This record gives sequence, structure tokens and C-alpha cells, in this order.
Amino acid sequence: MLRFAPKSPPAAASTPPETRIYAVGDIHGRADLLREIMARIDDDLWRRPVEYAAEVYLGDYIDRGPDSKDVIDMLAARVVRYNAVCLRGNHEDLMEHFLHDPRVLQSWLKLGGIYTLRSYGVVVRSDTEAAEPVHRQFRQVFPRAHQLFFECLRPWICCGDYLFVHAGIRPGVPFDRQSIADLLWIRDEFLSSTRDHGKRIVHGHTPVPHPDVRANRINIDTGAWRTGMLTCVMLEGTSVQFL
Repeated sequence: MLRFAPKSPPAAASTPPETRIYAVGDIHGRADLLREIMARIDDDLWRRPVEYAAEVYLGDYIDRGPDSKDVIDMLAARVVRYNAVCLRGNHEDLMEHFLHDPRVLQSWLKLGGIYTLRSYGVVVRSDTEAAEPVHRQFRQVFPRAHQLFFECLRPWICCGDYLFVHAGIRPGVPFDRQSIADLLWIRDEFLSSTRDHGKRIVHGHTPVPHPDVRANRINIDTGAWRTGMLTCVMLEGTSVQFL
């Protein structure tokens, strides 16, 4: 069932003609919620066909929730079957750093990496675990298909009057000059900005109780791993709705 966005401003931002975009917020290992969202997208497309439909996933697929490996399996299949676009989040970035450098382990565990490791069958009992054995075991069990999936993650993507990114952008900096650190981690400078960025930014990264729809941005991170609410925004023309 479609729910109209509460207090959605009359925005000029629009998708291209005959184009519908489904954007999904931070999943964080909740394969159960992702499965429900994918079923809703498929059902909506079956009931309301459109010439061009795009799925965009905004990053932070792993950590905190219990089923990170299953989430990556599902998203990788979606990329192959439906050309879904998957963006890079700060949690994916940190995990990839760990794959190359065991010294990153403690930083990753503090952000919920222990649950990702367990989903791949790597048992970590505490955040003081020795890094080298964990690093060695994780590299052994991490599937080649998942490596390829991570290598294909994009930092951002534009479609029509919308720009999709994990965390946000640094206001006043051209899109092609944004730093990866800002795209994956920025908060206050972006969230407090009321300026027109040239595109309406659709992002996650900062959990909110409900989708935050503003004239210059839409935040769809509703803390799925904790709240049980994974948000999918549907954009078509100037319409903003939620599945």
C-alpha cells in the first residue's frame, strides 16, 4: 500500500518522463525487512507498470543486524536481474578497509562489525579479539561474488532532479569535487543546510523516527536494524510517496 509523505513540500524536483525510482534506506543486516521491501516493489510494478523503473539502495547494508551476508546475496541478485544500483555506505567502506588491513578491526567492531562477521561464520566473542586471526578467517570465507559486488558500489548517482548518496554532500562544493569521506560520513554541515544544492538529495546515514522530507533533501534512514522499519521512497514525476 502506498502512503503519501506527510507534510511533503510542493517540490519542483522531478524524475525524467515515464520514470519511477524506488530508493531504499539503510538496511543494516535486516534481510527480513529487505525481503518485504523487494516484494512491495515487485507488487507495485506489477500493479502499475511504468516504462522505466530504477531501484537505488543507499548503502549501509551490513553490521548491527543479524543477516548481513544474506542481505548482500539478495542485493547482488537484484543487481543482476533488475540492474539495481547499490551505493557505498560508510559501513561497507570500513569493512573493505578491514579486508586489506587487520588493524581496522577494532574500529569496525565498534560500529557493529561483529554481527557481520558472525553472519559469515566468523566467531568473534568480544571487541578485544586479536585482529590477525579474524582477518585471516574472514578473507578465507568472504565469497568472490561479494568482493565483486563491493567493487561495483557507487559513491552517488543522479537521475533527473535527484541525487542519491549515502550520507549527504558538502554544501557549496560541486558534485564531481565532493570527497568520499563527506559522501559517506557527513552529518551536521549537510543536515543543517537549507540551501538549494542544484539537485534534491536523497540520503540515509542519520537515523530519523520517520522519513524527513524537505525542499532540498529527503532522509530515508529510519533505523531499520533497531526499529524494524525499513523505508522505501517512490519518486515519479514530482510525486513523493512511500511503499
